[in-house]
Amino acid sequence: MRMINILKSVAVLFLLIGISSCDKNNDLVLFGIQNDIELGAQVDAQIESDTSFTILSRTAYPEAYAYLEDMKESILNSGEVSYKDEFAWELHIIHDDVLNAFATPGGYIYIYTGLIKYLENADDLAGVLGHEIAHSDQRHSSKQLQRQYGIQLLLNIALGKDASQLAQVAGQIAGQGALLKFGRDAETEADEFSVRYLAKTDYACNGAASFFQKLEEQGQGSDGPAFLSTHPPSDTRVEEINAKADELGCSTTAVSESGFTYEDFKNSLP
Repeated sequence: MRMINILKSVAVLFLLIGISSCDKNNDLVLFGIQNDIELGAQVDAQIESDTSFTILSRTAYPEAYAYLEDMKESILNSGEVSYKDEFAWELHIIHDDVLNAFATPGGYIYIYTGLIKYLENADDLAGVLGHEIAHSDQRHSSKQLQRQYGIQLLLNIALGKDASQLAQVAGQIAGQGALLKFGRDAETEADEFSVRYLAKTDYACNGAASFFQKLEEQGQGSDGPAFLSTHPPSDTRVEEINAKADELGCSTTAVSESGFTYEDFKNSLP
């Protein structure tokens, strides 16, 4: 009996090793890429069906979504997004007068109209969008889920033993109105990757810095938008974003827009 138990333990160990994966930054993540995709899709479906979220439709606001899509494509085509071809990279605008944005595993990005109208120019939004793309692309969400829910629950989900557990996790995430609260390291990394992404676009690569600078000037650096509640202080983030831009030697000149501008984008929203 003892030998059988030992063999079972060894089998479980090899099973864990087999289904665990290193992301492209060599961090160990229990979830595989397909699990990210499936979880993100479930969260998206949950949010779509939740009447507490007013998601603007693409047919009613085609110009607004086209503007966002162009910005997203510029970032994805930077050559710096690891899972560009694997993840959905689907954008949603939520009509709510709050300063918020969040991302799920698998590349679903949600941006609130309150945040869009608070930002002053396209570079600001590109900086925030790059930050949220980084959360998905660097798999911060999956790593946080692994810490929050534990290996056993995620193992069951990864093995497909109980689909309701995946739905439950997705429902809890969607019900919070924001995915997960990340620690300082994840937020700092997302800021850095935002600079890396934008460095290969026409947007100012330190676009996120001006956003945090505005928060600081208005006294919202530590008690501002919900999605900043566990982030590093705004003044520190401004310094670190600008330092990264200096390190990369990328352009911090504001993007030159013609035709449908950021102001037009904001005015097109309810």
